Amino acid sequence: MSMGRIAHHLVRWLLVSLLVWGGSNLARAAEYRPLPPAAAPGLSADNWLLHDATGNRLILYLPGYHAPAHAYYQWVRLLPRQPFQLAFAAAPGLSLFLDNQLIFTAAKAGRYTIDLAALAAAAPASRPHLLAVWQPDGYPSLSTFTSEVAVAARTTVRQPAVTGRAVLRLPPAQSENVLLVLLLLLGLLYGVVRSAYPAGLARIFQVNELFGSSAEPQSFLARPAFTWLNLGLVVLFSLSLALLLTALHTDFSSLPLLQQVLNVPDSAIVMRVLLYTSLILAFIFGKYILVELLSYIFDLRPLVNLHYREFLRTTLLLGLLLPIVLLLYLGLNDHWTPIVGLANGFVLLLLTLTVLRVARTLHQRASLLNLHLFAYLCATEVLPLAVLLKLIVFTYPA
Repeated sequence: MSMGRIAHHLVRWLLVSLLVWGGSNLARAAEYRPLPPAAAPGLSADNWLLHDATGNRLILYLPGYHAPAHAYYQWVRLLPRQPFQLAFAAAPGLSLFLDNQLIFTAAKAGRYTIDLAALAAAAPASRPHLLAVWQPDGYPSLSTFTSEVAVAARTTVRQPAVTGRAVLRLPPAQSENVLLVLLLLLGLLYGVVRSAYPAGLARIFQVNELFGSSAEPQSFLARPAFTWLNLGLVVLFSLSLALLLTALHTDFSSLPLLQQVLNVPDSAIVMRVLLYTSLILAFIFGKYILVELLSYIFDLRPLVNLHYREFLRTTLLLGLLLPIVLLLYLGLNDHWTPIVGLANGFVLLLLTLTVLRVARTLHQRASLLNLHLFAYLCATEVLPLAVLLKLIVFTYPA
């Protein structure tokens, strides 16, 4: 009996030991180990992460649930010997980190494209890389981040690839199709206005009066500024300039002052055109209120009508060239990249010539040596010109 009891206790001790050993192994096997997820080539709009300071971990960012953050993260996988083109809109100071290494900092607001594969350190192809986007004095616009991973079967890439250097992005093909349709609609509208108001258009677009030196009142400057014809032409001019600006600025976030207010995705081409058109119309009609107010302050009210009509006449006349510039831009941007600078330069020329023509017309009525007139011209023309140049001309990185 004693031997049987001893054997029974031995068997029970062995069973308990096996259970303890197996339980400890199962506990270790069930232990949660946070590992980076398997990243797919490219960038996903739904896989952005936030840093949870309490748990010292990365958690999934849920728009509308989490408050905006200054830094966002995403795991990306780079294919061996394949470019990884990352396109995004950046405000000044926006920085990109790859595996905690700084790879890019935006000196100016603009649209950029960089090749992550060229900037990443050598690593096994299976290991994902942690991309971090940090905006110290604001919030990164995540909706503007897109990626393009080149594959062996693909032979054409629309975006210019410059290794290790940020470059401007040309508008995608679907944007060009939409812009061409809107340009055709614009031409039809100009044709309708020309057939309905032939005499009125002839008075407005008299180039000999525009460059004449006579101090006598000209026919357009002697007529009311707000007529149905002028209003229609202002709308067409605003649409023309909106189309060109939409083509030059691939998305609305390239305007630094409006980046945090208006967030229009790349695919909403018509929305962006309408948004630009509304802002241009608001500026043109707001210019009249500005001229009225400042003419009262500087005691130059007799020059109000002359000033605004000359501004309107010069703007509408030079605006006739906008559809031509846009057509050249859309036709040549794939093969001749300097057309981007030329189109941008035409916008600069349009704004500057309008200010110079207004100054010349006012000088014919009263000398610019008059301190009141000079200050009035600086407040109504020069200062708005400087703001417009900063907003829609000098927004590209050097």
